[in-house]
Amino acid sequence: MRIAAQYSHLNGWEYLKVHKAALWSEIETVIAEVDAEACRTKVSREIRTQGKVLYSPIALNEAMKAGFRAHDWNERRTGYWVTSDARLIRKTMHMPAAAQKTEIEAAGLAPIQSHNQTDFVKERAAVEVQFGKYAFVAYDLFVKHMAFYVGDVIDVGIEILPMKELQAQMSSGVAYYEAELYNLIREGRGVPAVPLVLIGLAP
Repeated sequence: MRIAAQYSHLNGWEYLKVHKAALWSEIETVIAEVDAEACRTKVSREIRTQGKVLYSPIALNEAMKAGFRAHDWNERRTGYWVTSDARLIRKTMHMPAAAQKTEIEAAGLAPIQSHNQTDFVKERAAVEVQFGKYAFVAYDLFVKHMAFYVGDVIDVGIEILPMKELQAQMSSGVAYYEAELYNLIREGRGVPAVPLVLIGLAP
């Protein structure tokens, strides 16, 4: 596969090139080594593409996962506790998880365990590979990357998406670079408040 387009939000790409050039090179290598045609394995049952062999999101994800794992990029989870009281959430948000739970219980409320997970993290950079439904991209950008950035786990988030030319040969409803770029720019220059790199892939 190849990088057909990229967009730097809040100097995310510039940060990588200056401070983490080796990581950017690894990302380029992982992408270049994915054999897109080997991932064209899904026989469509949808009306508009019935019988056609499409690119499989699952196969593409597995190929990307294998590539990143080979370069020691690993999944990262962070746990926390939530409750129904907004003021209490603001108070506990930056506490360690155990302290959050204790504080919520002390207030007489029920603590609810939750977590954020990101696909690949290495040297304070996070990568999300998104060949799923378009709603997941907003969650990645505004929740996952933001949570890890605010939690001082990462300095930059990278979102990998198919270009429209690739997405058109996949199942319906899959997010694509051009639309998500529009959505990101529409939010304004400072939103979300985390440095990001949007990457668009083509076969």
